Amino acid sequence: MATQSLDVQSRYNPDRVAQFFDAFGVQEWYRLIENPTKEVALHVHAHYLQKFVCNGDRVLEVGAGAGRFTQILAELNTHIVVSDISSVQLNLNQQHAEEYRYASSIESWEQMDMCDMSRFADRSFDCVVAYGGPFSYVLDQRDTALKECLRVLRPGGLLLLSVISLWGSIHRNLGGSLGISASRNQQIVATGDILPGMIAGYEQSFHLFRASELKNWLEQAGLQVLAISASDCLSSCWHEYVSKIRSDPEQWVELLQMEVGACAEQESWNMGMHTIAVAWKELE
Repeated sequence: MATQSLDVQSRYNPDRVAQFFDAFGVQEWYRLIENPTKEVALHVHAHYLQKFVCNGDRVLEVGAGAGRFTQILAELNTHIVVSDISSVQLNLNQQHAEEYRYASSIESWEQMDMCDMSRFADRSFDCVVAYGGPFSYVLDQRDTALKECLRVLRPGGLLLLSVISLWGSIHRNLGGSLGISASRNQQIVATGDILPGMIAGYEQSFHLFRASELKNWLEQAGLQVLAISASDCLSSCWHEYVSKIRSDPEQWVELLQMEVGACAEQESWNMGMHTIAVAWKELE
């Protein structure tokens, strides 16, 4: 796969990211439905697609993975170009589109690094969707990736993204966070970066965002931020209880409604595993 030439000092290694998601395989398809707490995050992500993506939009999905959000976009009657850096994830995406009969909504499947989308014309998409953390995985190249997303997005178009949250990740994995040295924790909190060798047995790299950092970054790029939300909040550490109420349709719907409201409150933006943002590219 051809990727753009990155600065030799860059912390972003596209081959490592591709290898990680190749190895992750079909687990990516099940990741957001493997327990009710993760279903909450799926619902909140889907809420913003359903609220902002319009019938008939041409959508570029970046870092699409095995297709969990592709399926939702297809249900919204959009025309989708699916892209991912991982050939395994891309193949799974196509398999699921055919299995669940929404392949007719897909224009093409493209193996691609989001830092180089030169195959696409300027202003050729109504929406760009980058859910699940693609901007986190490109580390210090996120400005390049954002520039590419905005280049292919038409004026008046929308960028919908989610990034891995710093405080939300620590909140969800407090035991693991406190299991590493205080100096290493301080480094992670100060920089937001997790790099190879920082956590024993884990060689993936990504940047953890504070919500304020995400908002400022998008606004500095000239975007108008229409919405920010945590991906989950109320149910994050209530796994056993949420599992019990999952079988009660009325309580489950009530929880999802409360989650959407709570996650959108500014006080909660940092509490989910991911932070979601919807940004508008101004008319020229």
